Amino acid sequence: MKSTGGSDEAKRNAGESAAAAVEDGMVVGLGTGSTTAHAIRAIGRAVDAGLDVQGVPTSFQSRQLAREEGIPLTDLDSVSTIDLAIDGADQFAGAHLIKGGGAAHAREKVVDNAASRFLVVADPSKAGERLSHPVPVEVLPAARTTVADDVHMLGGNPTLREAAHKDGPVVTDNGNLVLDCAFGEIRSPQELADDLASIPGVVEHGLFVGMADEIHVGTDDGVEIHE
Repeated sequence: MKSTGGSDEAKRNAGESAAAAVEDGMVVGLGTGSTTAHAIRAIGRAVDAGLDVQGVPTSFQSRQLAREEGIPLTDLDSVSTIDLAIDGADQFAGAHLIKGGGAAHAREKVVDNAASRFLVVADPSKAGERLSHPVPVEVLPAARTTVADDVHMLGGNPTLREAAHKDGPVVTDNGNLVLDCAFGEIRSPQELADDLASIPGVVEHGLFVGMADEIHVGTDDGVEIHE
């Protein structure tokens, strides 16, 4: 899983703190990323000790890890509600997030939005007074150039995300491409979110505006919880 910034100890503390909120009988959304992986492993240990939960994974990676950890899995079509979702962030400012570094933000947003409570796990390197990280935008392959043109008109600088270990672009679990769109400091996240969502060919963008209920920020010494 993608791992950038922050120590592994800080990530572990954040993930395990959020996992401690999982209770018997819950349906839990399982996000994607190196910090969320610690939460999944902690939930797996609790399941091994007798905790009764079901997980709804947001990506191939989170599904694979949850299976390895022995967490029973289900999907959105099979449950009436998601009690709690745990997921990471590329950057957070208050309750606003930018996600999509793992190219799973379309499925993550569906699961995180459906959850009664959404807990974000992060290390201090992800904090910002305002959002400024490039916004990942998942696009239909045939619409890559037209979406890029529209992003330019919004004042953004789109870059096609290239794969690290193969020739060519990153392809999402949904079979689409990702444009990383730099806008500088984002003064109105909701306005930009609405503008990106209105572009034909955009499957989903990585702005999660006002969605976080709690942010568990891990450090080497413990965890700070922001509500």
